Amino acid sequence: MSPTVQIPSTARVPAASPDEQPSAHRVLKSVALLLARHEIRSLRRWFDDFDRDILLPILLGEIALHNIGALQNGVARRSGTRVGKALPVNAEAPAAISTGLKPCNAYSIAAATGLPRETVRRKIVRLIELGWIHRRDNGHLFITDVALEQFGTMLSSRALAEVLETADQARRLLGQDD
Repeated sequence: MSPTVQIPSTARVPAASPDEQPSAHRVLKSVALLLARHEIRSLRRWFDDFDRDILLPILLGEIALHNIGALQNGVARRSGTRVGKALPVNAEAPAAISTGLKPCNAYSIAAATGLPRETVRRKIVRLIELGWIHRRDNGHLFITDVALEQFGTMLSSRALAEVLETADQARRLLGQDD
């Protein structure tokens, strides 16, 4: 079943020539193609950046959103949720930035992603090996400074510029670039 797509009421469909006005459907197809190209480029990069394992960025992202997103949205403060003030359990463990972050575990990440728990557990082991996730003895998972630095820099330098350029192109196609 295909979703119905509507052009916003503020969008103007640009004319291809004075005699011919493209249909709204054609403009939407152009925007959809533009967005698909952007997403495929992004997925290919994530695939390469994570050693050809596309599940790793999904799981890392879910853990990061769970850790950081709850604080940014004020969920932990409003609900009285106890947030972790974790420090590495031993000297060999990578430094976790978990101070003030809401912990999660493999079960909650499996539920959030819809992936089997065993798959999530195996991928979390890999993320720990890479130094991007820290797991405490009680199973709480936290994103590390290493991951935030590496992927924060990558996102701000590469992806943000591409997202903004893609958005500008989509606006131009929709005739909203006033």
